[in-house]
Formats: sequence, structure tokens, C-alpha cells
Amino acid sequence: MISGTALLAWTALALAATMSPGPDTVLVVSHAARSGFRAGLAAAAGIVAGGVFYALLIGFGALKFLVAIPMLFIAVKIVGAIYLAWLGVGLIWRAWRPRVDAAAAQPVALHKPFMQAFLTNALNPKVALFYLAVLPQFASGPDAPLIGVLLIAIHYATAAIWMPLLAYLASRARKMVWNSTLVRGLEGVIGVFFLGVAGKLALTQR
Repeated sequence: MISGTALLAWTALALAATMSPGPDTVLVVSHAARSGFRAGLAAAAGIVAGGVFYALLIGFGALKFLVAIPMLFIAVKIVGAIYLAWLGVGLIWRAWRPRVDAAAAQPVALHKPFMQAFLTNALNPKVALFYLAVLPQFASGPDAPLIGVLLIAIHYATAAIWMPLLAYLASRARKMVWNSTLVRGLEGVIGVFFLGVAGKLALTQR
């Protein structure tokens, strides 16, 4: 089993990783700023669902194949980079495309931000590499898979608290300072960010 000290250390590490700005954070904030709290919350739920996906992979010992099989790693990396690039291009297109005022905009279908966040998380091999590199320092022995599932659950429990808070703050900012030009500019910047993340992911080595 894992000691209390190691559990506290992992929780601190998980909290730091959760609060560090990255694609997940940007996706939640962008959806909340563009479409409101419910859209941001749906994106947060998608990120947590991605955590469940990784917990299952760890629990069944499947995640190690990502490193053991080079072609599998390359395939996941390419698919993930293409998906992030597609998101980035879509955001840039939205930034340039003429659009209606926020008051007349239609509510977003919540499954869209959910799936975008889930795929962004699940198709990012850097998340898998993080777990493969760090978890063995906290989980070892015959119970390592179960301990790994517990640690990932702790990680995404912090995300389940932090991400909705970000969504709420972004949605409140949207209501107070809504400006269609400002939001379009934000989408363009976020789109460029996702293109950069896609490029960095494409160059990721095992």
C-alpha cells in the first residue's frame, strides 16, 4: 500500500499539475467565455472522463503498451496532434468569421465541449507519459495497478473542483465584459495556442 506521506506528496503534485495552464484549462475557459458556465462545465466533465479513461488503462495494465510499442505511440501522437490542430484551425476560423451578437446566439450543444475535452485529454500521449514516468515512484509491488487507479482518481478529483471554478469565473467575466470583438480575438489567440500545442506534440519523443 501507499504511505500517508507519499499520498500527500502525490496530492500536492496532482494539484500543481491541475492548476498549471495547459490545453485542458484553455479549453474549459474558452468554452465558458464563449458559451457560458454550462458549456465550461461540460468541458470540465470531459476532462474528468479522460481521467477515468486513463485510470482504466492503468488498472488493466494497458498504458505501458504505449511505450512498449513504438508504432502505437506514433499513431496516438499523430492522431492527437491532428485533432489539436483541427481544434486550433476551427477556433481561428470562428475568430475571423462574421458572427451574431451574444444575445442572439444559440445555446451550444453540451456534448460538443464534453467530447472536445475528452478527446483532447485521451489523445494526448504526454499525459500517458507523465503517468508512466511518475506513478512508479508512488505505486509499486503487486498492488501497483490499484494504487495507480487511486492516484489518478485523486488527480482528477482536484480537476473536478478546479475546472468548474475556472468555468464559473470565465462565465462571470463573459457576462460582465462581453464584447464580440474581444471574444473573437480570444478565440484566435486560443486557436494559435492549440496549433502550437499540436506542433509540440508532433515532435514529442518517448
